[in-house]
Amino acid sequence: MHKSAKIFIAGHSGMVGSAFMRKLYSLGFEKIITRNSSELDLTCQTEVEKFFEEEKPDYVILAAAKVGGIRANNEYRADFIYENLMIQSNVIHQAYKNKVKKLLFLGSSCIYPKNAQQPLKEEYLLSGKLEPTNEAYALAKIAGIKLCENYFRQYNCDFISVMPTNMFGPNDNYNFQKSHVLPALMRKTHLAKALENKKWDLIRKDLKQILTENELILELEKQGIRHDAESQVEIKLWGTGEVFREFLHVNDFVEMSLLLFEKVEAKHLYDELKQTHINVGTGKDLSIKALAQLIKEIIGFKGKFTWSSDEMNGTTKKCMDISLMKSLISFEPMTLEEGLRLNYSNYINE
Repeated sequence: MHKSAKIFIAGHSGMVGSAFMRKLYSLGFEKIITRNSSELDLTCQTEVEKFFEEEKPDYVILAAAKVGGIRANNEYRADFIYENLMIQSNVIHQAYKNKVKKLLFLGSSCIYPKNAQQPLKEEYLLSGKLEPTNEAYALAKIAGIKLCENYFRQYNCDFISVMPTNMFGPNDNYNFQKSHVLPALMRKTHLAKALENKKWDLIRKDLKQILTENELILELEKQGIRHDAESQVEIKLWGTGEVFREFLHVNDFVEMSLLLFEKVEAKHLYDELKQTHINVGTGKDLSIKALAQLIKEIIGFKGKFTWSSDEMNGTTKKCMDISLMKSLISFEPMTLEEGLRLNYSNYINE
């Protein structure tokens, strides 16, 4: 991409979109086009049509999506499938109509069947039943992949898809009801350490509430953070902790995705490699229990975790096969510990 190119980042205010924006500005790209949801409703066909006709972007990074953790995915199923289908369909179709040179679509590792072989290879797409708790979101993302492929098949559009593993980093969602597992773990452990050390002002700052000490204790208990019978602080966490997940810092994801965006054309992906998308991750996973322990050590929490086996666990294991990506680009992401330390530093300094 030439530095003078107009690049539309759909979803620039989210964790992934904002990371793309930071990176592109740092590389010297100046014509970055953004719109927040009050300025442009991506689910509205007429608004998206008008926007593309007026702005005529050269490139599009489609990072906009309705996202959430396992509970949100399961409770707001209609919202997740409807909003994501509309966003993807509108943006991809208008990119075709307005002759966008290239489009990058971001999917999710939940597109793979619940019982797919590990590690997850690109060809496993549509080979079995999805995990029920996030089926609606996954179906929308699969549709986005197929939109990109078929706009190439019919119109020769250079639209490609990358499939990220679980990401974390600056501008992540730490809302207890809607966040993914890693930010929820990090925030709860941060608050538990503050309770352990009776740092009441730190708790007030995090909760954004001016409350008495007793009121703060009650608020923390609502989130499963409390003193046990021996006065040790404990955190009650969802699930058994026995499921395995792979994690990637969003800055590394952006670096790898931009390398793929520059190097891989749609014809190469679909006709020569005979794939519909490219996995982007580390190829390494760990149990949620191990993740919790690592976060505990980084934050310095002395208490304990308890697990709730009656809560939803989701897919048992989701580790990406990244051999295709590694055959196309060379990049070494930071270790999980490095990423977590960087992320915690960002969180406490926000």
